[in-house]
Amino acid sequence: MSTQAVEIEVLGRKLKVNCPAGQEDALREAAADFDQRLKDMSERTKVTNTEQLLMFAGLNVCNEMHSERKEHKGKASNFSNKINLLTETLDKALQNQPKR
Repeated sequence: MSTQAVEIEVLGRKLKVNCPAGQEDALREAAADFDQRLKDMSERTKVTNTEQLLMFAGLNVCNEMHSERKEHKGKASNFSNKINLLTETLDKALQNQPKR
């Protein structure tokens, strides 16, 4: 898989980051989102220490990901249970069909 060097900006710092070809726009969007989160957090908390901002933002993102995964697993489990129930119902219905 080929990679492409992409220049992004976070907290006024320009960085060159390699990413898979075709994913440049997604990387730019992610960088813009991260930059905005850092700026919002800095304004909201009055924290100006870059290291602390990055640490807090990383923890927030990880917490969001953890919550999303947990919710996704719950929905997937619920969906799986519904499929199993439907399968059982169909099996019972087919067993009760008169033989031809």
